[in-house]
This record gives sequence, structure tokens and C-alpha cells, in this order.
Amino acid sequence: MAADTIKTPDISGDDEEKTLPPSPPPMPPADPAADIPNGGVQAWLHVLGAFMLYFNTWGILNTFGAFQTFYSSGTLFTQTSSNISWIGSIQAFLVLFTGFLSGPIYDRGHLRALLLVGSFLVVFGNMMLSLATDYWQVVLAQGVCVGLGSGLIYVPAVAILPTYFNTRLGLAIGLAASGSSIGGMIYPVVFYKLINDIGFGWSVRVLGFIALATLSIPNLVMKMRVKPSKARALLDTSALTDWPFLVFTLATLIGFMGLYTMFFYLSYYTKARHITSTALSFYIVTILNAASIFGRTIPNAISDKTGAFNLIGPGAVVVSVIIFGMLGAKSVASVVILAILFGFFSGIFIALPPVCIVRLTQDRSKIGTRMGMAFGIIGLGVFVGGPGGGGILASGGGDNFNGLWIFGGVASLVSSALFIIVRVWKAGFKMVKV
Repeated sequence: MAADTIKTPDISGDDEEKTLPPSPPPMPPADPAADIPNGGVQAWLHVLGAFMLYFNTWGILNTFGAFQTFYSSGTLFTQTSSNISWIGSIQAFLVLFTGFLSGPIYDRGHLRALLLVGSFLVVFGNMMLSLATDYWQVVLAQGVCVGLGSGLIYVPAVAILPTYFNTRLGLAIGLAASGSSIGGMIYPVVFYKLINDIGFGWSVRVLGFIALATLSIPNLVMKMRVKPSKARALLDTSALTDWPFLVFTLATLIGFMGLYTMFFYLSYYTKARHITSTALSFYIVTILNAASIFGRTIPNAISDKTGAFNLIGPGAVVVSVIIFGMLGAKSVASVVILAILFGFFSGIFIALPPVCIVRLTQDRSKIGTRMGMAFGIIGLGVFVGGPGGGGILASGGGDNFNGLWIFGGVASLVSSALFIIVRVWKAGFKMVKV
């Protein structure tokens, strides 16, 4: 008897071949900018931390006018005004140029290392300055050591805030940048008040202890909210063909050349021309920095509504007019008024460029690298501007202040034209937020 053949039923169907539905596409990676808090305790603690970093970078640097006046007296060493200005210029240059290194390091997630090493160098440099008795020692301690330390902590101060703020970024950076004004008020007053009582060495040590106490705050409260997904290159090559970014960087470089003629030489001018007493010549620096508190916060808060590019160009025009105004400043009242006005409007140069660089950077993960590249190039402006201004001053027997103010005013005017070009490049002549 033949065995029965058992056939398995074909469950796939006779006439139609059935297939599984296609797999859904992979989910795109989460955008770290999508959940920016724009406030909250952690976000505002980072504003406080950045405030203290500004306090001990630009705050210390903005004090150099007081040191320029003291060094010019010949009490510690004897050098020309141009040579003395190299100290502040090297310091300012390194604050910015070190961004070439600190920006990519920050983007690779090493915030803690930057804060620790930078803070140590700032404090150590001040302590070494307190022991200095000769020009070259001051250059190494105040110019190189403090400058390098400041450069390591400056880029993190501005690069970390865009990860905590978006729509309120201008206000956040403005509040943080006001730390440079507060530092520029406190440091010269402490220095001047103590110098006659306890001498140069201990006066500078006190400044070092203030830096140690205030720098402990960012080291305790600041941390990266967005971890890098991969190691970043030291340079963002796309920036080299980003013409608005390049022109903006050039504009800021030229602007800083003019800006630091006032920061470095205003105090010395009032004393050399016997316009003010020695005491008031030191306090001119404090008056200037007090006014710049408002110049670093109010324009930045407004920029959240109007756009940073709509403010920085006109602001640079006003700075140029103020520096040209120094040609006629022959009385205490005129110098004080111009110092107040310059303090307010110069705040635009310190507080708005980071906001503009963020707006010019499409990939937020490259903000640190972009800022480092920009600041590294901008640092050349300070490096040239300080000694260049000193050279102009020396060309008239050490008293060519008119040439100095013309140099500063022209540089600021050229930078304003370039800022306006970038603004038109971005949005044309339409009255819109840029």
C-alpha cells in the first residue's frame, strides 16, 4: 500500500509573494541645541563662573593702564613708554592667541584641565611679578605667565555659555563680560591704595590672592553640558572659506588696535600732561571700567532683540569719535567725560564679538574652535596696537599724543566700516534682526 504523501500547506499564498514591511530609517542624533535650558540654577551658575573668568582675564588686563603709569615713574625700573607697553601687549596677545590651543582643547571636552592649569598660571604669574625687580622679569611674569593662564581660561568663559543659553545668549554673555569691568575697577584701586603702604611686592601678592579666591568659583561650579561625540581637529578648515567670519575677524583685529590706545595710555596721558593729580590718573582707569559695566550688559541685552550685528558697527563709529575727541581733552572734566563714554561704548568690542562669532558658526560643536581661531588672529591687533601706539608717542619726543589718538580713531573707524559690510553681507539693507 503506497504511503500517503502529506503536503505542508503553503501559507505564503499561491499567487502573491508577501514581504516584510521595510525597516524604519534610523533616528537622527539628538540636537544638543534643542534642549538648551535658557535659564535655571545651573545655567546662571555658569554665568557666575564666566563672570569670574572675565574678572581675572580682561579685568586684570584692563588694569594695565595703572601699571603703565606706575612703571613709567621709574620706581621699579627705567624703560620708555613703548617698551613698557610691550608688557601689556604680550599679555593681551596671549589672552587671545592662546585661543588657538584652548578652543580645540575645550571642544574635545577638557574644560576642567583648562580651568585648573589656567587658574594656576594666573595666580603663579602674579606671585612671580611680586618678586620682580627688573623689566625682563616683569615681561615674563606679567606678560607671558599671566597672559598664557588668561588665554587658557578665556575661551571656555565664552564658549560654554551658548550651551546653556540661546534666546538670552546676549544677556548671559553681557553679564559675564561685566566681570572684566568689575575686575578693572577693583584691581587698580587695590593696587594704588596698597602700593604706598606695603610696597609693590605685597600689593601684587594681594592681587594674586584675590585671583586665587575668585578663580576657585568657576573651578567648582562649571562643567560641560554637551559632551563631544568625537575628537575635533585643531582647526575648522571651513572657517577659512567663510568670508563673513573672516571679514568680521579682521574688523575686530583692527578695532582692537585702536581700542588699546585708550586702555593703555589714557591714565599716562592725564599724568604726563599734568591734567590730573597722580591719584586721579590711577582712578581714571577705574572710572573707565565702571562705565564699561553698562557697556557690556545693556548693548548685549538689546542685541537679543535687535541682533548683535546691528549694534557693533554703529558702536565702533562712536568709539572712533570718542578717541578723536581726546585731541581736544585738556581739562579734568573733558577727560573724565570721555573716559565714561569710552568705557560704555568700548564694552561693545569686548562683549559683542563672542555673540557675533556664535551667530556666524552653524555647527555649535565647533564654537570653541571657531572662537579660538578668531581670538588668535584678533590678538595680533593688540600685539601691534600697544607698542605701535607707543612708537607713535615716542616719535614726538615721548609726547606725540595727538598722533596716538589719530591712530586709535582711524583704526576704530576702519573696523566700523568692516562691521557694517558684514552686516549688509548677512541681511542686505533690510531692517531686520541680524
